[in-house]
Amino acid sequence: MKIALLGYGRMGKEIEQIALDRGHTIVVKVDENTTSYNIKEADVAIDFSIPSAAVSNISNCLNNNVPVISGTTGWLENYDTMVKLCNEKNGAFLYASNFSLGVNIVFEINKHLAKLMKAQKQYALEIEEIHHTQKLDAPSGTAISLAEDINDLTDYTSWSLEERGEKIIPITSKRIEGIPGTHIITYRSAEDSISLNHTANSRKGFALGAVIAAEWIIGKTGVFSMKDVLNIG
Repeated sequence: MKIALLGYGRMGKEIEQIALDRGHTIVVKVDENTTSYNIKEADVAIDFSIPSAAVSNISNCLNNNVPVISGTTGWLENYDTMVKLCNEKNGAFLYASNFSLGVNIVFEINKHLAKLMKAQKQYALEIEEIHHTQKLDAPSGTAISLAEDINDLTDYTSWSLEERGEKIIPITSKRIEGIPGTHIITYRSAEDSISLNHTANSRKGFALGAVIAAEWIIGKTGVFSMKDVLNIG
């Protein structure tokens, strides 16, 4: 499989190593210094760039009939536009806020827990996410996904980093050197607390998930998620 890496930072390099170990070839590497490249050389593209580049990268792939996997966060106000473009071009597009197998299992547990806790009004909910200092967006895409899943299933209507209110899920974002990613969902009452916690030990889990998704999407058309890749939920 010939892969284009759109974004060649730490994650891009992790993805490259795993892809090579699995017998694939990297034919395109795009970083902030890249001025031109031919996306048509690739069988599939993996985008781990920056928020300001994501839409351009994904559009370029879809317009050239190259399946694209995106793990870039912070650009989702344009997600529906990319879905529309994918459908217009009969292309293949998969976005995930987190490619870790463990996190995608936590997504499903989080939804089940939210259903159980909906009637337990004595519990206050909060979400905390911790990442390395190089992460550009806050809160993390994973924290947003967790919060929005809870919103869909409970009386909470929104999330916020700053605002607090009865129907608002408070998210706390911390940036600490060397932390790949930690997410903690806590329901707290005067009597006890219930927490759901996922801690990434390294970036390799994210990189492996992205490569597995790229392998899976070849030959398919449509808009997908990691639930499709992992057949969960």
